[in-house]
Amino acid sequence: MAGNAKPKRKRRIIMFVIEVLIIIVLLIALYVRAKLNKVQTTTISKESIQINEINQNTTETMEGYKNIAVFGLDSRETGSLEEGNRSDTIIVASINNATGEIRLVSVYRDTYLDQSDGSFNKANNAYQTGGPKQAIDMLNINLDLDITDFVSVDFLALADTIDLLGGIEVDVTEEEIPLINGYATETQQVTGKTTVDVTQPGLQTLDGIQAVSYSRIRYTAGDDYKRTERQRTVLTKMLEKAKKADVLTLNKIVDTILPEVNTSLTSSDILGMVSKVATYDMGEQSGFPFDKQATDVGTLDCVVPTTLESNVVKLHNFLFDETDYAPSSKVQELSAEIIYNSGVSEPGY
Repeated sequence: MAGNAKPKRKRRIIMFVIEVLIIIVLLIALYVRAKLNKVQTTTISKESIQINEINQNTTETMEGYKNIAVFGLDSRETGSLEEGNRSDTIIVASINNATGEIRLVSVYRDTYLDQSDGSFNKANNAYQTGGPKQAIDMLNINLDLDITDFVSVDFLALADTIDLLGGIEVDVTEEEIPLINGYATETQQVTGKTTVDVTQPGLQTLDGIQAVSYSRIRYTAGDDYKRTERQRTVLTKMLEKAKKADVLTLNKIVDTILPEVNTSLTSSDILGMVSKVATYDMGEQSGFPFDKQATDVGTLDCVVPTTLESNVVKLHNFLFDETDYAPSSKVQELSAEIIYNSGVSEPGY
């Protein structure tokens, strides 16, 4: 009898431990789900997204990357992240699945492109007209990409994240100081957050409002091209700080900014990316189009790629190290239309 009691008691203990572990797993799952339920989610059917017929080699190459469209919206109403807002920041973030390297390309907001419906306008108009779905389609058909996911943020989400990371170090020039402080006035009004004036040039820690205002500057040498460089600098500095942040800080960031983000990424996508943040490294960065000319096309003051076809070749080489990329027939067609509409086929500034 005593001999039989010990195995039974041992089995009961094992079953108890298993039950406790299951309860813990379920509680963690419920906790994580409660967090992720705060995020604004826009479900986009993968089948509905426009992707050009691309040659097999390019298709196989891009399968090794996760390409995400990042939109920074000019919304003056916090939390308004759908259509009706212009995407004044448009960034293609390409993550190398094997190495964790992230390459960023800013698509200049004034770039003259097909809006994915046969009409031509500035790149930032697509989001305003048709929300993230049309903006993704616009990027895919003009650039021969396979983007199916997006993340949209406004001023508040960026400012909150930077503040929770303890600010970011930026080398500020003398001419940028009054512009940062000027933009900070409106940024404070929109976000409800406060800051102080930047008073001196040089390497310094900018808080959320100051950093967002820095990224909005476009009235210095380089105009909007320099502005996109500032935006990529801010994102790079944020990743550097996030990689060094402890679990409690990352958890607080997730709690704070999820309600301020709109995305098509699933819960498992988000958890997977957060868990791998320490393995990511920021690689090369650039702006698109590489070769361009600022000119009027009809009533639009645009940046015209010269030519779209040759710029897309450079883009694929930059993002995916493709040396034998051949543009799709769709890109060739759009390139010819842009030349016809604008009368521009050679680079100029």
